[in-house]
Amino acid sequence: MSEKTDDLNEAREELNWDELRPQIIKLVLELGPLVVFFIVNGRADIFAATAWFMGAMVVSLALSWLILKKIAVMPLVTGVVVLVFGGLTLWLQDDMFIKMKPTITNLLFGSVLLGGLLFGQSLLKYVFGDVYKLQPRGWFVLTLRWGLFFFVLAVLNEVVWRGFSTDVWVAFKVWGIMPLTILFSALQVPLLNKYAPEPAPAEA
Repeated sequence: MSEKTDDLNEAREELNWDELRPQIIKLVLELGPLVVFFIVNGRADIFAATAWFMGAMVVSLALSWLILKKIAVMPLVTGVVVLVFGGLTLWLQDDMFIKMKPTITNLLFGSVLLGGLLFGQSLLKYVFGDVYKLQPRGWFVLTLRWGLFFFVLAVLNEVVWRGFSTDVWVAFKVWGIMPLTILFSALQVPLLNKYAPEPAPAEA
């Protein structure tokens, strides 16, 4: 009996690891370029950090494709915006462009999500549908919350980069936005539980 229990516990641990592993890899790949950006800015300047950030983003997307066999929509869009605004920063030697990148990205995500709701589409379902299973009302509320959250991040970015030094903005970008996003995600757990699909009735 104890052997069967041990085997069951081991199977559960393997299952949990299989479920967590892709999420951990995604988090590392998303955080990696930001850490590179922070370190290089501290050792050199914002322009060198931007160049390294662009390179790290390309590597991150390539590793995502090689390891996970896919590139999620949000990191892909973010990567494209980084390359465009980072390129403008280096070409024009004006750090305003890289500082505005989070604002543009968050406004884009927020507008798409809230715009989709206006047409009766909870677009977040197409992004996280393979991770979460929710009732239609749950997808609506979750999409609404994330859409508004992206607008809040856009406003925060504008306040910080316009009102504080470059070093403060870089620190906020790396150590402020990511923790806020993780905290916000954690706060959605009650909603995920509340709108989880109802179990199918057992057959007689």
